[in-house]
Amino acid sequence: MKEHTVNNTPDTFTSAAEQDMSETRQAFLTGEDIHRSTAAKIYDLPLEQVTPRLRSSAKAINFGIMYGKGAYSLSKDIGVSVKEADAFLKNYLATFPKVSGYMDKTISDARACGYVSTLFGRRRSLPELTSNNHNIRASGERMARNTPIQGTAADIIKLAMVHVWQRLRDEKLQARLLLQVHDELIVEAPEEEIDEVKRILKEEMENVVHYSVPLTTEVGVGKTWLEAH
Repeated sequence: MKEHTVNNTPDTFTSAAEQDMSETRQAFLTGEDIHRSTAAKIYDLPLEQVTPRLRSSAKAINFGIMYGKGAYSLSKDIGVSVKEADAFLKNYLATFPKVSGYMDKTISDARACGYVSTLFGRRRSLPELTSNNHNIRASGERMARNTPIQGTAADIIKLAMVHVWQRLRDEKLQARLLLQVHDELIVEAPEEEIDEVKRILKEEMENVVHYSVPLTTEVGVGKTWLEAH
């Protein structure tokens, strides 16, 4: 069993690419842990002083922002009071002002045209944005924020699947693509093909798109999916 994972997930990758934030982009370019880097900036600490708890909080905020989460939902995710979570969010948005601008513009554009698009042009209609019901309208705003980011991540992994499948076929290998799990591809291969399949996975996954930030990968090998991690 062979398993392929992405260091900095497509969600955070596409978020950085779309928002074009210089600080986040630099973290990708230098190979930093994106969540640790975020924590260092929002808590104003050197990287080496970022604790696992602070990194976990920053990770929750990184993903929570994409999903349009507020202080209440975030407080549940990271185990702090709503007041503390609200302070974390405000500090985050003050540290990365382009995030708020990007999200506001995305919602405004979606209201104007009735849909949002991934970076590949795949559209999602959002009639919820014109609803008179506040809850439905708020749901539409969350979808407007999230779809261009997570939708683009989904497009990337689907393209990677096609490219990997084509390479395995064209090079006449016995290895076969079994499954996609979020940002991972699982390939079954005989022992004698392991090195070649590792090379193919890395080449195809890292070159499936070319944006202002690199898409880096790791390849794990094991008899089971768990072992491959």
